[in-house]
Amino acid sequence: MTDTKRIYLDHAATAPMLDIAKRACAEGFEHWANPSSPHADGRAAQAMLENARRRLKDALGWDGDVIFTSGASEAIRIALTRSRPGIQYVSPIEHDVVLRFAPDARAIPVDANGMVEPGQLDHLLKNSDGSAVVAIQSVNNETGVIQNLDALARIVRDRGSYLLADCAQSVGKLPLPDADMIIVAAHKFGGPPGVGALLVKDLRLLQADGGQEQGYRSGTQNLPYILGMAAALEAPANWAGRAAELRQHLDDAIRNEGGAVIADKAPRIATIASYHMPGVAANTQLIKFDMAGFSVSAGSACSSGTLKTSHVLAAMGTDPQVAREVIRVSIGRDTSRAQIYGFLDRWKSIFAEARRA
Repeated sequence: MTDTKRIYLDHAATAPMLDIAKRACAEGFEHWANPSSPHADGRAAQAMLENARRRLKDALGWDGDVIFTSGASEAIRIALTRSRPGIQYVSPIEHDVVLRFAPDARAIPVDANGMVEPGQLDHLLKNSDGSAVVAIQSVNNETGVIQNLDALARIVRDRGSYLLADCAQSVGKLPLPDADMIIVAAHKFGGPPGVGALLVKDLRLLQADGGQEQGYRSGTQNLPYILGMAAALEAPANWAGRAAELRQHLDDAIRNEGGAVIADKAPRIATIASYHMPGVAANTQLIKFDMAGFSVSAGSACSSGTLKTSHVLAAMGTDPQVAREVIRVSIGRDTSRAQIYGFLDRWKSIFAEARRA
């Protein structure tokens, strides 16, 4: 992203840090001390930490508790491994981290557009043998599909269970859903990497094991980065309309050129879209786009940095050949019309080259 000639369209993987977040981190480093230390410096750091917690809650409109973490992955681990209900239900389109920490979870089916159907969820929970934690994303990180979490939350609560919402892709872009636990990742909305939060409506849902954060998370809090996260959340988010316009232009142009929009029958966030280029492998597309100066992705970025077949598209029933030909484009605050037009020109040329071959 330091090369100004490149065009960065992978904001769903990580967004560039906002200047206001960088300045907040720098301020935190200047006043750094361990917030758990009893001396004056530690008490001052603790006061800054609690002020940041209040600011984050105000920015999100959250009236529950906030557990600061090292990022979304740790927040997910705490939510899934320390929640008191022993039964778990997970949609098969969740992020890899959710699936990894809930290996024995019961699956919630999705339709061809990746939507959880309320009636099916109600049927599953009606026949459950106890209270459960139900994990459903707010916005899918590959397709951008937005779940109707408020409606699903009512079903979950009516059945005596609890909703865990991974909101890594929607915080700072959409209002929080009515969930019992919510995942936050700072680097998805212009904050620093390596910091996040688990929002919890009632801490009694979790088992404490000592340490910091009221005993729910061990380890010294990363105060500078927490300040950066709070500052990023407070930054004006007035670019949703422009993002929607750019994404719609992408959708229309790619359809007109013979491509396809994944999950185009479902509500989708304006910042994420997946596109199918018939007959051209995603790996080939990524190489050609990268050589032309465009940063895009296929599926989600995994810890190894390698590409693998999308479990999200598989769960949606997408033809395996089609799934291997899908790439993801994600729009950020500073994405311009010129950048989108440039991407489309390259998309057309890659597709034309493939058809001639």
